[in-house]
Amino acid sequence: MRFLTLLVLFAALLMFACANPAANKPKASVSNAAPENSSKPAGGEMLNISPDNSKIDFIAAKVTRSHNGSFKRFTGTIGLVNNSAENSRVSIDIETNSVVTDEPDLTKHLQTPDFFDVAKFPKATFISTKIEPNTSGGGTHTITGNFDLHGVKKSISFPATIQITPDSVSVTSEFAINRKDWSLLYPGKADDLIRDGVVIKLNVNAPRKK
Repeated sequence: MRFLTLLVLFAALLMFACANPAANKPKASVSNAAPENSSKPAGGEMLNISPDNSKIDFIAAKVTRSHNGSFKRFTGTIGLVNNSAENSRVSIDIETNSVVTDEPDLTKHLQTPDFFDVAKFPKATFISTKIEPNTSGGGTHTITGNFDLHGVKKSISFPATIQITPDSVSVTSEFAINRKDWSLLYPGKADDLIRDGVVIKLNVNAPRKK
C-alpha cells in the first residue's frame, strides 16, 4: 500500500513538473580559477558597464515552476584593445543584495544564508582571463574568466556573441551553470526540489566615448 502511494505521488509530480529551463542551454565549462592580470590593457579604451546600458538576468527553477530574476546594481568595464575582442578584457562587480525575482518572498529567501548569504558575501565578481573565437557555434566567441560567487571562485567558459562598432561594444550570452559548483546547496522542499541548473542571461551594451 505504501509503495502504491509513492507511485501515485511520483506520477503526480511528473504530471505537474515544469520543463527544466537549463536543459537546452549551453553548459558553461567549470574548472579551477586561473591567474588574473590586474593591470589595465596597454593602450586600451575603457568602456563602462552599468545597469543603464546592460542587464544581468537569470532563470532558476523548482520541479513545479521556474522563476525569472535579475541583479539591479553592478559596475564593470571593458578594456578594449585595437578593436579586438581577443585582446580585450571584461570585469563586472555585482551587488548580491540587489537580486530581484518575480516573487517577493523568493527575493528575500535568496538573500539569506540558504542561497547568496548577502550579509557574508555582498559581492560577486567576474574577471575575464581569455577571449577566443568560437568555432563550434552558439556565438562568435568563447569567454573564459574567474567567477567568484558565494565565497567560491571558479574559472568558467561560455559562448557569447560580441559585436564591436564605432559606437559601442555589445556582448550577449545565455548559458547554464550548476549552482552546486558555487556551494549553493539548499535543496528546497521534498515535493518541490530546486533544480541544479541556473540559466545566466547577459546583455551588455557598453557605449564608446566619442
